[in-house]
Amino acid sequence: MDSPRRLVDLSHTIEHGMVTLKGYPAPLICDYLSREASRAVYAEGTEFHIGRIDMIANTGTYVDSPFHRYADGMDLSELPLESLADLDAVVVRATQREGRAIDAAAFDGVEVRGRAVLVHTGHAAKWGTDDYFAGHPYLTRAAAEHLRDAGARFVGIDTLNIDDMEDATRPVHSALLRADIPICEHMRGLELLPDGGFRFFAVPVKVKAFGTFPVRAFALLPREPYSPSSSRPR
Repeated sequence: MDSPRRLVDLSHTIEHGMVTLKGYPAPLICDYLSREASRAVYAEGTEFHIGRIDMIANTGTYVDSPFHRYADGMDLSELPLESLADLDAVVVRATQREGRAIDAAAFDGVEVRGRAVLVHTGHAAKWGTDDYFAGHPYLTRAAAEHLRDAGARFVGIDTLNIDDMEDATRPVHSALLRADIPICEHMRGLELLPDGGFRFFAVPVKVKAFGTFPVRAFALLPREPYSPSSSRPR
């Protein structure tokens, strides 16, 4: 009997009052129509709940489209599904790095063309603590330019920001989004994935004139055991 394919959730749960970025408002989650109030609208024994959420776009695990950085870039509604769903994917391990910066050398020997490239730093383990907001790992400008030039289709990371937040020019966002490469930040669960050989999905709501929105990012693992040799050229 074939073993079933396995789904791995790579997203944080959005909850009332949670903080994704310090200094930005937390989501407000409440009833628009409570079950109790709905009983006056529907037949006896029938009730519904309609919820309401007020939040900034950068909440939880989210995808940035080019419009997030560039006024003339594609917004969420214009991103092709091919750049967000059913992508061949590879995980790059950066948990044993020296310092915070992840340079282009971290991707040496990794075939990224046409793939979602997910950078596993281990920083997601600090989610929900003050340590999550301090000293997060990030990609360098050279790393972003390498991924762009090597043909990456999508880039994700399990940290507060893919850029060094002390660099106001945001070189990684600038390089990747100018090349129409979506970015996913605040990921989780990358330690549960193989180095490659799986499919990746991170599809936001289709909103016009919006650059960023939360996603339910997930990986679809294959039936057959994965061989690491398939992610790196020989």
